[in-house]
Amino acid sequence: MEELMIITSYFPPEIGAASNRIYHLAEGLRSSYKVSVVTPLPNYPTGRIFSDYKGKYKSKTLENGIEVNRIWLYASKSKNKFIRLFAMLSYSISLVWFFTWNKIPKKVIVQSPPLLVAFTCMFFLRSKKRKLILNVSDLWPSAGLELGALKNNFSYSILKKLEQFNYKNADLILGQSNEILSHIEQITKKPELFLYRNYPNIPVNNISENHSDTKKIKIVYAGLLGVAQGILKLCENLDYDNIELHIYGSGAEEEDVKSYIETNKELPIFFYGRVDRSVLHQELKKYDVAIIPLLNRIYGSVPSKIFEYAKLGLPMLYFGGGEGESVISKHKLGWIAEAGNYTELNSIINSIKKSDITIERKKAIQATAYTSFDLTAQLNGLKGKI
Repeated sequence: MEELMIITSYFPPEIGAASNRIYHLAEGLRSSYKVSVVTPLPNYPTGRIFSDYKGKYKSKTLENGIEVNRIWLYASKSKNKFIRLFAMLSYSISLVWFFTWNKIPKKVIVQSPPLLVAFTCMFFLRSKKRKLILNVSDLWPSAGLELGALKNNFSYSILKKLEQFNYKNADLILGQSNEILSHIEQITKKPELFLYRNYPNIPVNNISENHSDTKKIKIVYAGLLGVAQGILKLCENLDYDNIELHIYGSGAEEEDVKSYIETNKELPIFFYGRVDRSVLHQELKKYDVAIIPLLNRIYGSVPSKIFEYAKLGLPMLYFGGGEGESVISKHKLGWIAEAGNYTELNSIINSIKKSDITIERKKAIQATAYTSFDLTAQLNGLKGKI
């Protein structure tokens, strides 16, 4: 069987959309290829090497038929840009060492971002005999500029050059949104482009009547508590007259969110921390609406939560702008509020009635998801391109 390697910065047991996406990609390609994965020792989102891997410099395991090579990096979630840069450089150095001492297959999928890691792979693995496939999930560095994480300076111009190099040296580019593919097409016409959404692989869940003990609408947020999501600002600006807010997850804003809840005990905000994905799917059945916020509209971003919640039959309140709005609207998955407009968000929340959230509505959302967001069909299309 032909070999294929996937190089990524995120992979289970790490949690989050990125690790789930790459795992499902590896699992889906396993029937056609002998798949191997190269990834750092697990550390995300805590910024510390997980306890099972502490003291190790590398690990090689066979997981569900996939060879997983975990290699060293300097783990950190520091806000200091130089420490973050060193962490990325450490993984890039480990990758070069891995490339030197291991046979690399003729087909390689590289995850981007992180941009520097992707550049390391594209630079050292480029060869006329090798097919390089770049899986682009976000448009860095422009997304970093929109988020305020980067400034338009000399460093930014260097990152733009790395971005262009990566695109121009790819043979095939997978983009999670049409906006990503349009952006790449403006830079280079060389690689073939393929829309590869972040569809989850979730067994069909039975939807049952939610017998709530409150007349308030129970809104849930589950995911990364990072700068881009703006959960602290969401907590500060919501109108709680008609709702409860339930939060699952971890990340940079976690302590700030917990502190806000502690000092505002009169508000119906409940924090549960991080839970396993399988547990989370059961927990989500308790709620009426899932909220998907982004602090600012990020060009190219389509949160994978849209597809996951749809397959669970959970109506959504989307508050992030961009292409995600068109997905919600086209497939009738819930409500849309303008990104950053908390007045409009509260107005829409106050217009939602408990009677709007029926079991029939949830079943309709789920049926749409399994028809329109079919991971198997998408993978079959991808195999024809690889």
